[in-house]
Amino acid sequence: MKDIQKYLLTGAVVAIAVTMVLLKYRDYVVNPWTRDGQVQANVIQLTSRVSGPIVALPIRDNQFVKAGELLFKIDPRTFQADLDSARAQLDETGDSVNALEKQVEAARAGVESSRASIEKAKSTIAVMVATIEKNKAEYERQKDLLPKRATSEKSVQRAKANYEVSVQKKLSAEAGLRQAKAALTESQASLAETQAQLGALGDSNPQIRAALAAVRQAELNLEFTEVRASVDGYITNLTLRLGSQAVANQPVLALVDVNSYWINGFFKENTIADIRPDDRAIVTLMTYSDTPLEGRVDSVGWGIAQQDGSTGFDLLPTISPTFDWIRLAQRVPVRIHLNEVPEKIKLRVGTTCSVLVMTSTANGNQDKPVPPAPKLLQ
Repeated sequence: MKDIQKYLLTGAVVAIAVTMVLLKYRDYVVNPWTRDGQVQANVIQLTSRVSGPIVALPIRDNQFVKAGELLFKIDPRTFQADLDSARAQLDETGDSVNALEKQVEAARAGVESSRASIEKAKSTIAVMVATIEKNKAEYERQKDLLPKRATSEKSVQRAKANYEVSVQKKLSAEAGLRQAKAALTESQASLAETQAQLGALGDSNPQIRAALAAVRQAELNLEFTEVRASVDGYITNLTLRLGSQAVANQPVLALVDVNSYWINGFFKENTIADIRPDDRAIVTLMTYSDTPLEGRVDSVGWGIAQQDGSTGFDLLPTISPTFDWIRLAQRVPVRIHLNEVPEKIKLRVGTTCSVLVMTSTANGNQDKPVPPAPKLLQ
């Protein structure tokens, strides 16, 4: 009887142990998991905006840098000279614009003078018309009085002369009017030409704006000689040396953004149907296999690259051989956001991990601690 009780007790202990093990493994068998996970981060390819030799390089490979920290400096002397030249050109342009403004004022004064001359000529003509009529009437009267011996021949000749002089004065005034009109046309053309050369006044003047833009571009180029970190991160693949030639818009080093880490878990397509955004995820890094990290599902990928049918040799489609009784499941990326990373864990881009997604946990359910993935599943 005691032997039977011993066997029963032993069997019960073994059954409980097996049940607990099976329950533990259930999280890694029932829920989608993959050993094909990878650490990712935003990798910024740093480039210089200008070309020139590097004269300062205060960083080293794999160094941590803060945003705004100087990474390298290009020889600024050429760009300082360009800035000085642009500023001198701005001053010269300002003098030229001032001279043009004076010319515009002079041309405008010429137009007003021509208009005044026209009005004066018109007034003179009007006066002379009245004078001609008066002198003509007097001449006619003197001619009528001469046969009656009521006037002298001398008076007739004087009236005639006055009449002819007034006619000549009128002709001269008309010639002056024509000259004044011609002068007005010429001064208006000169004013228009000078105004066109000048353009808008003040800061809106195109010549001033072009010179200011040249100065600003020179200032920017001088600023661009200092390349600074745009984010907090780690310098990697640093091959620059002092004296190396930096080429504008050509990447020279990489900066890993430490505030942008995420996990890409590549799940088989037949396991992602129940994965939802914000589902709880357990990440086990191969580097730190005893310290699981928790996160949440950000999103599930909507497409992967096509392999069969892509262009191959001789522009023919490439088709991989398959067996009718084997259908390989494709891998779909699932993006995981890590909740918190302990200080002792150093994430590195491209390192591998296993990922477990606990489905139906998007609402905060099942927040119980989860141990590291078993070695078999890592």
